[in-house]
Amino acid sequence: MKKGLDIPIRGAAARQVVKTVLPRTVAVKPTDFKGFVPRLLVKEGDRVLAGSPVLADKQRPRILVTSPVSGTVTRVVRGEKRKLLAVFVTPDARQEYVDFGTRKATSAEAVKELLLNAGLWGALIQRPYGVMADPDLKPKAIFISSFSTAPLAPDTEFTLGDRFDDIQAGINALGLLTDGGIHFAIDKSVYSKTPFHKVENAITHVVGGKHPAGNVGVQISHISPIRKGETVWTVSLLHLAAIGRLVRTGKVDLRRKVAVTGPMAPTAAYVETVPGAPVAELAAIAPGVRVIGGDVLSGEILGKDGCLGFFQDQLTLLNEGTDRELLGWAKPFRPGVHSSSMCYFSWLTPGKKYDMDTNLHGGPRAFVETKCFEDVTPMDLFPIYLIKACLAGDIEKMEKFGIYEVLPEDLALCDYVDPSKNDIQAIIQKGIDLMIKEMA
Repeated sequence: MKKGLDIPIRGAAARQVVKTVLPRTVAVKPTDFKGFVPRLLVKEGDRVLAGSPVLADKQRPRILVTSPVSGTVTRVVRGEKRKLLAVFVTPDARQEYVDFGTRKATSAEAVKELLLNAGLWGALIQRPYGVMADPDLKPKAIFISSFSTAPLAPDTEFTLGDRFDDIQAGINALGLLTDGGIHFAIDKSVYSKTPFHKVENAITHVVGGKHPAGNVGVQISHISPIRKGETVWTVSLLHLAAIGRLVRTGKVDLRRKVAVTGPMAPTAAYVETVPGAPVAELAAIAPGVRVIGGDVLSGEILGKDGCLGFFQDQLTLLNEGTDRELLGWAKPFRPGVHSSSMCYFSWLTPGKKYDMDTNLHGGPRAFVETKCFEDVTPMDLFPIYLIKACLAGDIEKMEKFGIYEVLPEDLALCDYVDPSKNDIQAIIQKGIDLMIKEMA
């Protein structure tokens, strides 16, 4: 893919695990799962095992969310109108697991039952719209990207390269859920070195290019674009390995290597922990630092008191951009600022990494049409027209210009290059929410 942009931000994680953290408390957050309406199954004081159900979907009771650790339920947190925000579990010193048994992934129904009971069904994302997969549907195919091109993204070679057996078992199991096969994308730059090119029972695609070439949505648009009425499922490599381990061992094991990254990371390296761990236990956070769960383009602001999400295996620490810059864009030389449009001389030092912060360098202004969106979107659509259709709430034009093919993360670079400082991802999400409401 020739279109796209790699953002040169400093703070990539070194390929080493600096510590293993069993946190003092773990949060199970229903807000991690789009399309999930939670019903609480436990109360404070209950004891749970790793894999015990904690939440169920009110509309589809078969879909469960389970605890990633064994321990005691200590707190239930609710927000406005008693919206359930999190269930906190204090882990045991010695972890115990629910035994779901092995040799159960022999048919599509058996795989569904195993994933639903073990709480890993939520790892399957349904497109269009990026919601939790519907177990009553059969997708035309399942897509998996084995790498990420997002800024400072975890190196899957390091984090999951030693779990090939789990990944293969996950592919074998998920392959039973679709007649269109498993599409597995591998990074072109490391194809000959990665163990992932040995996977079987999958259709392998070799993908190269700048970000967002690693986004599964971009890969789908080139391999098998989603049309109206079609459904595809996606799953991250991280959760594919967890599904494979469940099939092989009968246990829900969600331990993962989390990349602590960014210019403000005290030690840019990996920490082994579980989802729901408080970020304050994973890295020292100085005042004035923004903590993002995920990458800087499409991650979630967690705050110093937040907890790692179910889908997150990266923390990015950035300085809050509160300082005003003298003369700003009018300065003739700005060696410390990266420009995607060659406005400054940063293009003369292509290998330089920058201490980026959260400063927008200006506020929202008139939405000006430029070619910059097309330059960073390697998909067969017109992003400017799709964005404006979402702003207008025009369902017919949203369909015409590709709303079925995108999630906000696929257009995250448009946020970065937009001279009008619009929140493009929020606009796309608003359009998707309207489609869900009107087309359900």
